[in-house]
Amino acid sequence: MVPGIPVRAREKPKWRCLDTCCWLIGYMCVMWWLFLVLYNAVPSLPQYVTEAITGPLPELPGTRLAREGLRVKHPVVFVPGIVTGGLELWAGRPCAEGLFRKRLWGGTFGEVYKRPLCWLEHMRLDNETGLDPAGIRVRAVSGLVAADYFAPGYFVWAVLIDNLARLGYEEKSMHMASYDWRLSFQNTESRDKSLSRLKSTIELLVSTNNNEKVVVIPHSMGALYFLHFMKWVEAPISAGGAGAGEGWVAKHIKSVMNIGGPFLGVPKAFAGLFSAEAKDIAVARAVAPGVLDSELFGLQTLQHIMSVTRTWDATMSMLPRGGEAIWGDLDSSPEEGYDCSGKKPKVEEVTECQEKNITDGKELGPHGKPMAHYGRMVSFGKDSVQKASSALDRKIDFKNIDKQTPVRENVSCGDVWTEYHEMSWESVQAVADGKVYTSSGMLDVLRFVAPQMMKRADANWAYEIADDLSDPKYQHYKYWSNPLESTLPNAPDMEIFCMYGVGILTERSYVYKLSSDNDTCYIPFRIDASAEKDSEGCLKGGVHFVDGDETVPVLSAGFMCAKPWQGKTRFNPSNISSFTREFQHAPPANLLEGRGTQSGSHVDIMGNFALIEDVLRVAAGASGRDLGGDRVVSNLPKWSERIKLKL
Repeated sequence: MVPGIPVRAREKPKWRCLDTCCWLIGYMCVMWWLFLVLYNAVPSLPQYVTEAITGPLPELPGTRLAREGLRVKHPVVFVPGIVTGGLELWAGRPCAEGLFRKRLWGGTFGEVYKRPLCWLEHMRLDNETGLDPAGIRVRAVSGLVAADYFAPGYFVWAVLIDNLARLGYEEKSMHMASYDWRLSFQNTESRDKSLSRLKSTIELLVSTNNNEKVVVIPHSMGALYFLHFMKWVEAPISAGGAGAGEGWVAKHIKSVMNIGGPFLGVPKAFAGLFSAEAKDIAVARAVAPGVLDSELFGLQTLQHIMSVTRTWDATMSMLPRGGEAIWGDLDSSPEEGYDCSGKKPKVEEVTECQEKNITDGKELGPHGKPMAHYGRMVSFGKDSVQKASSALDRKIDFKNIDKQTPVRENVSCGDVWTEYHEMSWESVQAVADGKVYTSSGMLDVLRFVAPQMMKRADANWAYEIADDLSDPKYQHYKYWSNPLESTLPNAPDMEIFCMYGVGILTERSYVYKLSSDNDTCYIPFRIDASAEKDSEGCLKGGVHFVDGDETVPVLSAGFMCAKPWQGKTRFNPSNISSFTREFQHAPPANLLEGRGTQSGSHVDIMGNFALIEDVLRVAAGASGRDLGGDRVVSNLPKWSERIKLKL
């Protein structure tokens, strides 16, 4: 016994629950690490383990079709969408020392963690010009590696490239049309000559591949970018075009196979620009209030996101187009009556409910619940969603409010600034007092709360429906990516495809509230995540959902091919054949299947075997009719008929 030390002090400490948890976590981590080492060290083990659990793996479409005799025919051009293409640094501020030609977007995102504020500074564009800030040059990565993988292990175009290669394709017959997706489409030309380079590349591909026309495969926002390109390439130089003249598209393009194209925009673009939110962020804020907004450690996460993304003009290209004629008004919308439980009311039932079934100021839908008016793109308060328009107490119009003294005039908001800092409380309250806003109304709201951003938006994009497409004003480039204010080219032998996933709940409209912390630097509006259920449709966490691919609703992805581009119309004067190809979403059966071979999700669909087979067959010479024509499994035909559009 050591003198002076009690016996009790040398007794073995008790085993605690915390110790058990730590040992268990450590054991699991070590075992998982050993499994991964073994799994990757033995060449045949991954396939053996996977097949033992799931059965034989499905054969890749490229391998099967090559065995059937399909070979390289038409050269292929990929047009990536927003955020999926890599961006690298060519010139920067002192804080970016050592990052020359290193990726700031895509890849490992290592610089985000090392120097986040420096990274944000270099990803931001000038808030007035929409171009580079002084002293900074960030440019698109070139080549197939620009968008084959977004991050290590997360494919975008890689699976499709792999399958094309099995038919014999290589870089001389494939091209990734990378561009700086932050810029307005016309600015990609004025700054980087991206449109000119795409034109030259297509001409080269045709001349070096037996004069076979090109199959173009745009994804997501790339569909809008290529619409713009087809108008730009034939437009006169005086109008900002290439001056190639009518007939260039007909001579060089066989098919345009759009994947997940947001032709009529996406409602979540409103939410992103209005409050820097989507459904997942709204839920996170509800679970851990204040964390994303916290000034602790200088985070202010959402404010930083908003201050950067509001300078990216391309985000505004995806604001909903077509106004109330497409997206609905205060009392009706094409998807009215949709219910994610699988119940399918008839059109007559929905109409009857809208006209007759009103109780306590609320309209009841075909399932006996208050109507979910999807046409009300943004509603302040759950009651504002459900009430009949005549029962809404809409107070003073925000446009009649003088912005007065900015509420944050004498408040320091750290390193982050947004246009909300210039608003008064009267202005903020007036927006909320407007109660409900349609897609057209929300454009006006954005012009009110973010005038500098929307000044650039209105200079580069158009959001309406043309009355007379022969009007000379539609020669301006701002209309070229809006399919409702432009025409398809004179290319009667070309085919256009709308290919997208269905069967996944997709954001359609939102329930908002004022921030409870509106005396700080917080964003004053936020999605009301407490608004749940008890209405027609799918109201979850303050968001109403409809059918789509999780990002683009069915109407936006499929309506143009289903109706305005179907046959000879004023939007399709040369009668280009259009095909709607929907892919029903089926999640992966297990973790070893990865992201699934039957996924309909917005990005994961790029690995969908059925879609890949369609692309390979068309690239090898097949037509849309050879594929079987339209394949529609959603309510698109019914919803399209409800849209009254002059064709």
